[in-house]
Amino acid sequence: MVLESGSPLVKHMVNTLRDVRCDAMRFRWVLKETAKLLLAEAAASLPLIERKITTWQGGFVGSFVDERRIVCVSILRAALPMQEGILEVLTEAEGGFLAMKRDEQTHESRLYYDRLPDLEGKRVILVDPMVATGGSLSDALSLLSQRGAESILSLNIIGAREGVERVAAAFPDVAIHIAQVDPRLDRNAYIVPGLGDAGDRAFNTPE
Repeated sequence: MVLESGSPLVKHMVNTLRDVRCDAMRFRWVLKETAKLLLAEAAASLPLIERKITTWQGGFVGSFVDERRIVCVSILRAALPMQEGILEVLTEAEGGFLAMKRDEQTHESRLYYDRLPDLEGKRVILVDPMVATGGSLSDALSLLSQRGAESILSLNIIGAREGVERVAAAFPDVAIHIAQVDPRLDRNAYIVPGLGDAGDRAFNTPE
C-alpha cells in the first residue's frame, strides 16, 4: 500500500531538499522535520494504550501511543536525521540500525551491518529517504520480517515509481508513506529528478 503525501507543506519540504543551495545542516533539518510530518500522516496505524495521568484538575485517563512497542529502524546513513525526528516525537521508542551499500555495477544492495533490538511483537517504523530500485528497502523489509516484527511501516522522502511499485508488490502488508513519487530512474538507477545522493548531501561527503 503506497500513500503519497498530498500535503503542500510536505511538497515544500521535498523541493527544498532538491535545491542545490540547501546546505548540509539545513538538509539534515528538513529530512528530520519531514519525517515528523510523515509520521503524523501515518499515526492512525500506531498502537494505543490507555494511561492514567495527573492533570491540573486531578486524575485523567487518556490515550497514548504505545511507544514501548515501537522500534524505529534507519538505513544508514542518510536516514539518521529521519530517525532522530521520529525519536524526538516517540521518546520511549527503541532505535535500530541497518547498514547497506549499493553495488554501482549491479545497483543491488548488500547488508554489511545490523544492530536491532528484539522485534518480537513490535511495530517497526522503517525510515529511508530514497527508494530508487527498491532493492535496499526490500532487503530491509525481508530482514525485519524474519526477525519477528509484528508489523512494519515505511516512511520515505522520494522514490522512483518503478522502485516503489516493486516494493509494494513484494510487501502488500507494508504501508509505505512517501512524500513524493518521482517518475523514473535514469540509466545509472538514480531517481529523476530526485535530489542527488542524500547521504552525501546530509553529511558533506565528497561524491
